[in-house]
Amino acid sequence: MKLLQRGRRFALAAALAAGAATGAPAMAQDAYVVGISAALTGPAAATYAPVIDAMRAYADHVNGKGGVNGKPIRLVILDNQGEPSKAAADAKKLLSQDNVILLVNSSLSSTYAPMIAESRRAKVPLLYAGAVCPKETYPPADPLQFCTTSFGAQYDSQLAMGFVKDNAKEPPRIGFSAMAIPISRGEIEFAEELARKMGMGTTSKEIIPPPTPDYTPFATKLKDGGSNWVYSWAPWVTQVRTFEALRRLGWNGRYIAYAHIQAEDELARIKDPELHVFGANAFVRDDLPVHAEIRAATVRANLPYPVTQLTEGFIAGLALEAALKATPWPATPAKVLAAMNNLKVDMKGLRGGPLEWTKDNHFRTRQYYRVYRWDPARNAVVQVKDWTALDVR
Repeated sequence: MKLLQRGRRFALAAALAAGAATGAPAMAQDAYVVGISAALTGPAAATYAPVIDAMRAYADHVNGKGGVNGKPIRLVILDNQGEPSKAAADAKKLLSQDNVILLVNSSLSSTYAPMIAESRRAKVPLLYAGAVCPKETYPPADPLQFCTTSFGAQYDSQLAMGFVKDNAKEPPRIGFSAMAIPISRGEIEFAEELARKMGMGTTSKEIIPPPTPDYTPFATKLKDGGSNWVYSWAPWVTQVRTFEALRRLGWNGRYIAYAHIQAEDELARIKDPELHVFGANAFVRDDLPVHAEIRAATVRANLPYPVTQLTEGFIAGLALEAALKATPWPATPAKVLAAMNNLKVDMKGLRGGPLEWTKDNHFRTRQYYRVYRWDPARNAVVQVKDWTALDVR
């Protein structure tokens, strides 16, 4: 089964890399054309490819109901493999050849700069979907950058450090783990300083290059530094492999990391009650009515990913549909931008409140978090902390 799923995944990625799109090419002259550059293959694909698959499935669902304002959504999807040069080439093609009205990035933060440059040159809005929300989407927001992604720099670490302080069984001594990419490194540096301001002790800060075959040397420094907590804010591969390396070394401390799309299944696989994950999306184990919608879309599209990994893409689809509904026909980048500058999207319980953008705030007006862990007594993933809101200013 794993080999079959892997084959389907790479077959899909190959098709998308060749420029496959949701909707027939004949629709291009009479459709809302949206361009996506994503890490569909490469080391980071496990985090980003399911997001784009779910977004595509959602667009197919909308098109099957007649589209938006009577027009179909056409997604032109390219694979940047997490490489900045490929992201730059994708953006140039999407803007100059496909004439997209909106760019979407779903990849590592190292791909941001070239896509931002092309977005500004063409005056086309850029949406981060599944890719970490940069500070430029916070108030006062960059005029062209928007974000639906659940995780966001600085706000995430405020929640994490607050949770550690409130739940420490002894004076916390926190170690930190980041991937050697700009946003991950910057967030961990922010968290380290925040922990000190909150009166907590800090130990080692490990910046781990991708890909890394052996996490043991980094975990050893965290363990030998006397960490009783470790906080990791990075792509899931760095977060989980750092944790597993620590456990192999006999470290018995507590760990907190961001709940990326793999987290719900990984908590059930690892079954460690001291591994905590926090995130802005409700887990599928919460069994909301909207989760039934996501399951149905998964079946219709025959996606190779578990439903637990599709929420982020579904949310991006909700926001895209809402923005396009508010865009008068014929659609232009300027009209899309005007719609996105005044948008409020019902998240149907997938988050603690609506996704709301204003002219000066392209992240959201409030950010909500839940914390989860594995409970051996219940043999299940459980909520540790229900929705906690942070105002975005």
